[in-house]
Order: sequence, then C-alpha cells, then structure tokens
Amino acid sequence: MKIRTILRFHNGERLAMITAKWWERIHRWATRWLVLLSTPFSPTSDPPMNFLSDLHPKSKFQAIMRWLFSCFLLFGFAAVTHGGERPNILWFVVDDMSADFSCYGETLIETPHVDRLAGGGTKFTRAFVTAPVCSSSRSAMITGCYQTTIGAHHHRSGRGKHRIQLPEGVEPLPALLQRAGYYTCIGSGIPGLDHRGLASKVDRKGKTDYNFDWDAAIYDSHDWAGRAEGQPFFMQVQLHGGKLRGQGEASYTVIERQARERFGEIVDPDKVALPPHYPDDAVMRRDWATYLDSVRLTDWHVGEVMARLEKDGLLENTLVIFMTDHGISHARGKQFLYDEGAHIPFVVRGPGIAAGKVREDLIEHIDMAAITLTAAGLELPEWMQGRDVFAEDYAPRETAFAARDRCGEAADRIRSVRTATHLYLRNFHPERPHLMPNEYKDSKAIIRRLRELHAAGALPELSERLLFSPVRPAEELYAWTEDRWQTVNLAGDPTQAEILTKLSATLDRWMKETQDAGDESLTVYNLEMADELAVIKAGTARHETFPKNAEIYRQWMREGK
Repeated sequence: MKIRTILRFHNGERLAMITAKWWERIHRWATRWLVLLSTPFSPTSDPPMNFLSDLHPKSKFQAIMRWLFSCFLLFGFAAVTHGGERPNILWFVVDDMSADFSCYGETLIETPHVDRLAGGGTKFTRAFVTAPVCSSSRSAMITGCYQTTIGAHHHRSGRGKHRIQLPEGVEPLPALLQRAGYYTCIGSGIPGLDHRGLASKVDRKGKTDYNFDWDAAIYDSHDWAGRAEGQPFFMQVQLHGGKLRGQGEASYTVIERQARERFGEIVDPDKVALPPHYPDDAVMRRDWATYLDSVRLTDWHVGEVMARLEKDGLLENTLVIFMTDHGISHARGKQFLYDEGAHIPFVVRGPGIAAGKVREDLIEHIDMAAITLTAAGLELPEWMQGRDVFAEDYAPRETAFAARDRCGEAADRIRSVRTATHLYLRNFHPERPHLMPNEYKDSKAIIRRLRELHAAGALPELSERLLFSPVRPAEELYAWTEDRWQTVNLAGDPTQAEILTKLSATLDRWMKETQDAGDESLTVYNLEMADELAVIKAGTARHETFPKNAEIYRQWMREGK
C-alpha cells in the first residue's frame, strides 16, 4: 500500500511526511524478519530459515533488535495511518456550468452553499478546463493528463468497435486511491436522490464518460456509506447541473417547476442580461433564466451533501473540491475555448486549506488529480501532468492550455494558450464556420432560434459576425481580462504582433512536448461515426440528421477543408 501519512498541528500545518517509499521499505523489512524469526529451526529447513543459528551471538542480537525496531516503526505508522488521519476526499463535478455563482460575481441569483464552501476554503478565480466538452474533459480530469496526450480528446470516442487504451503506466485516479486503501465511490451524494436532485428508488453510480477502456471495478460503490469502519473514502458527487435545462420548452417547464418548489419563485427572464454576442430575444432570455435556476438547484444539492458530511461528523476531515466539467452549453460556450466554454468555478476546502482565500493564478482542471493524490499521501506519478497547486514549492503557472476536437460528428481542431493577460487561439480548420452542423447543438431551442434569426436577417452585427461567418480566422488573440466575452480579435493588430508571435511559439512547444495526438484520420472518423450511429435509436430525427452531418465532414476532409 502506498501511503504518505501527514501529521498536522492543530492549525492544519504539515508537521512531517512519511513517504510511501519508506513505508514500503519498513513493511518489507519487518515482514521478512517476522517470517524468519517465527520459523523454528530444523535441519531440513531451507537455508534462509536457518541463518540465525549460524550467526555470532552479537550479530544475532543486532538482527533481533533490527527486527524489533522495524516492527515498532511498522505498527506505529500503521496506527497513525489507519487512525483516521488520512482525509476523505470528495469532488463535486457539475455538468455544463460556468462560474455563475454569487461568490463569483453573479448578481441575479444567490448561491449560499457554494458561497459558504468558498468562504471556508480557497477560491480560484482563474481556473480553466483543458477540454470544453464532457467526455474529453472528464478523461483528462480522472487521469490528471491532457486529453490530447492520452488520445482521449475526441468526444465520445472508443465506445464501440473502435477502442482506445491509455498509454502504458497511466491509470485512472480511483485505481490509485483504491490500492492505497481508499473506498472509491461515485454517485449523487444523497441516498434517495439522483444526479438531478429528484427522488429515486434505486441509487446508482454517477457519470463517468471516459474516452478509453477502463475497469468498472475502480469504483467500489455509489456512496461512501458502504465503506469499512475508519476507512477513508474518495467520493465523486456527479450533478446534472446545466444539463437540467435540457434542449427546450419541455425541460424548461420541468426546471421551472423544480425551482418554484425549492425556492418559491423562478428567475425572471426579463431581468436576464445576455452576453453581447447573443440577441436580446425572448427565447434566449428564457433559456438563460432556466440555466440560472439550474445553478440554484445545483447549489441546493451541494448544501445537502455538505450538511450530510457535517451531520455524520466527517466534514472536518474531508477535502472537498467543487468544480464543473466546462462552461455553459451555448453557441459560444461548451465545445469552444473562449471563457464562456473554458472558465470554471474551482473551490477547495478541507484540512490544511486556507479559509477565505482567493487565488488569482492560472490553474487547469487536471490539477485536481494532483491535489487529490497529495492530500491522500501519495506520490505523484511521473506521467501525471496536473500539478499540486498547494505544494510548498509550487510555482504558479504562467500559461494554461486547452484543446477542442471532434464533438459528436462535428470534426474540428482548435488549440489555445492563455497567460495572465492574453488568450491565443489557433483554428486548424479556418475554412469551416463557427456554428458547424452538429446534431446535439442544433437540437437546442437557442441554436434553432439563432438560425431562424440568421435566416431572417434579424441578427445584430456582432452575432452575425461571430456566430455565422462562413469562415474563421486562422488565429485569434484577445486581451481576455479586459474583453470579458472575447469579441475583439487583436490578431491583426500590428501593436500586438510580438505577443501573438510569442504565444504562437508557446503553443507549438506545448503541442510538441505533450505529444498532441491531433486530428483523427478519415478511417478512424468513419469507425467512430459507425459506432455512434449504432446506439442512436432508429427512426428518430437524430438518426436521420447525424449521418447526413457526418457526410458533410467527410467531404470537407476529402477536400482538405
């Protein structure tokens, strides 16, 4: 068992660390002597069992004392390790939600539970995902590696006949924690409620969505209640989040009913202030209002889980990390590398974590894996690319990277690098439009409405230019801290040429160093499309639209577009 036990002063400071390497040496040493000394001497014994009889009395005494000291260390360390000092670790992982909580500046709603979590821990204001779509983001999250490095960067890949294996040595985080003695679980965090916060007769394991082959046995259960007494747990609370608002009218009605039942009222669409690149339209405002209600419902669920931890006496010895898998699902959000799709909330609370602290340095969501392993007392594997941002010797990132690749049938490749002041994007297929054919997004009421307004010539100039231009710039550069929604591209500004050149080179270097796997071949694309189509219900609109869209991309690939 690899363990690094952390002793703490009452104020949470680390006093000493006993590394896994020394623990294993002590364990092997003591076990060996225990076997040797407990075996009676016999003329027929194997030589290893007879060696004490041949030792000089002084050497025999030294050997016995050495064994006793080993046992003292072994059992003394075991008492500390298994006495509850290792923290429990709980992640909140929320679907499709940006940092639209009141502690992050949202004023139209209140989110008291996430706010309380942030007040009792450390809030990161500049946290970004390395992939702005569920499966790619989660594949990176659970390994602590860039999805482009491990070949898991194309959304919903490796699920059918075409399989994807992790690189040699790379393992999902739960497997590492499980071997270290943690009880690994993934679910809603509240028995009797599902990931939507609705009553459920059967408790189930939560969302995984990994783009590679993995063993389901890495999760022991859906909830920590089944662990052995005193056993630390690693729990992922998987919440539906922004997906609650669904695709349109029917789901809007459901979420509005939930909001009224929980809070007595819904968010007023007339009070919604949309980003400047979306038209001020009733459909768009209602959608955003229901999205904000999904934020409130998520916050409520967080509060229920935190209350359970406190009631069970687990809260003070539990490291809690709250984050989302990417930003809001919208025309320029999910699937894209602007702040709307890549910026996420990231809050950490627990033993040794400063309370009420706000950090403004850049972090990537893959850092969560490194934070977790360190908290559990485990050494970080050499292959892990995430960093422990709480380490005493941690040097803050100067850059944060992200990548967008195929999403469903929508084949694309975009890369970005971000500094404290600028965001640089490179479109590898600039001849393709921003709102490319994509059955998933085109089924949403907001995208259908945008296309209707575009066809009618009723969109504002900014919406038309950013969303419906038939081509995209090969490079984009934004002063993102000043240009919140990244609407002013500085790539063609001569005064920004030096910055653009520097960031372009930085991106090139990162892609090379991390072995970016890049585009799919047409052969692999065809395999993935066949696998996806096989699980779409025949006779549905999706079953008809998806292959038609896929043929458009095949044609673009053949044309080199």
